[in-house]
Amino acid sequence: MYKVWSRLSGRGPVLTGRSSCPSGSAELHRGAGALCQKSAVRHPPSDVPEMPQCNFKAEEYQGMSKERMMEIRKKHCNPMTMKVTYYKKPVFIHQGYMQWLWDVDGKRYLDLFAGVATVSVGHCHPKVTAAAVQQLKRLWHTTNIYVYPPLHEYCEKLASYFPDPLKVIYLTNSGSEANDLAMLMARLHTGNFDIITFRGSYHGGSPQTMGLTSNAAYKYPIANGLGCTNTMCPDVFRGPWGGSHCRDSPVQTIRECSCAQGHCMANEQYIGQLKETFATSVPSRIAAFFGEPIQGVGGAVQYPKNYLKEAYKLVREKGGVCIADEVQTGFGRTGSHFWGFQGHDVIPDMVTMAKGIGNGFPMGAVVTTPEIAASFAKGVHFNTFGGNPVACAVASSVLDTITEDNTQQISLDVGTYLMTELAKLREKYEIIGDVRGKGLQIGVEMVKDKASREPLSPEAMNEIFEDIKDMGVLIGKGGIYGQTFRIKPPMCISMEDADFFMAVFNKSIHNYMERR
Repeated sequence: MYKVWSRLSGRGPVLTGRSSCPSGSAELHRGAGALCQKSAVRHPPSDVPEMPQCNFKAEEYQGMSKERMMEIRKKHCNPMTMKVTYYKKPVFIHQGYMQWLWDVDGKRYLDLFAGVATVSVGHCHPKVTAAAVQQLKRLWHTTNIYVYPPLHEYCEKLASYFPDPLKVIYLTNSGSEANDLAMLMARLHTGNFDIITFRGSYHGGSPQTMGLTSNAAYKYPIANGLGCTNTMCPDVFRGPWGGSHCRDSPVQTIRECSCAQGHCMANEQYIGQLKETFATSVPSRIAAFFGEPIQGVGGAVQYPKNYLKEAYKLVREKGGVCIADEVQTGFGRTGSHFWGFQGHDVIPDMVTMAKGIGNGFPMGAVVTTPEIAASFAKGVHFNTFGGNPVACAVASSVLDTITEDNTQQISLDVGTYLMTELAKLREKYEIIGDVRGKGLQIGVEMVKDKASREPLSPEAMNEIFEDIKDMGVLIGKGGIYGQTFRIKPPMCISMEDADFFMAVFNKSIHNYMERR
């Protein structure tokens, strides 16, 4: 059978029957992901890479049938649930633990999508679960009218992760809500209205944030997002300009570049496009610029290294505030830094976050300056559930766990390794156009061929996607054309897990190329 990707040799999968985990030793990152054991399966199927085993035993599922669930899903759940059901053969999830998920039939999956980059430290992490249970036994809900310890303990702790003057915190229930609030605060503080975002961005699905979002799949034919303008995304792979050392990533594009060291022609061109937007599409004074440090739904798109620094300067000259959307990049996921904006050497005026903040518990936040907060205090803003005791207890435990389990370092080490190995597959297969990202925020852009860079068809993407799932790995898709595989796992995965994925991904691409 296929052995998982060899780190020692650097070669692809080789034919062997050994387990992917070293005998007598199970874990790579102590205290992080679920332990890996030597496989008890003597003769696994010869055509499927061998999955590292787990020391956690899932409960036997005894609930309603899959057929009944699908009947209810079609009849009573909103129609969007069927639209976003990714697979031809849906995955019926029953239980999760750390980097693993089990379906109702007991099949185990390596989760490399983390509920859309949301499960930060691991499914049902024991420390976070214990914090939630403890708080549930003490106090579920009260209101900001009263003073309760979990809110204040968490706000102080979260603020300690930010540089001055980002020290004032508003707690919400989601990323869309956080971005909606940031839009309002920016407009009130500056007295201006217009907001600029990148094409291909995703900042939420509320009526206001839909205007920030620049992807037709998430748009409705109604008036939305008045005052929002999209500028060209400085995508150095798919965009008109890009070179071989533009971005802050272990892997660069395959595009040629003649730029001198320290000089980036692509960055100059994309900044020129932003200046063109200022000159043609917005008033002379604006409210804000929204930007993800690395685009999430857009397909892990990265910008030239100095782009955000120069963009922030231009925005502030126009009276606007700079807002970093850290919903997907925050909490150490990029590996090199705790916040994505730090990798660009900038300090925003506001930072929005959600997803990983609560390891899957519904929560979001806006972090801003005392000056902007004072502007917002002219009216009354009240959020019934924002900062509730359980959310704060969970989020506080997540911050502790990130430190105790060293998940930021895991993101850096395992993510860098994954991208380096994926780059080898890019050399091997014509349909892998780009590998990019930082830490465990990874995108693999698929193309018809490297010369044209035309997106691989949805049908082909779905074939590969389904094959990966059938071999026991869950990943995501993104990009304007759905052409990018997104790898954003819980930040507790091990090198053995990465090896297993590499073997699965290599085999799925090989299978597709053979069928083609």
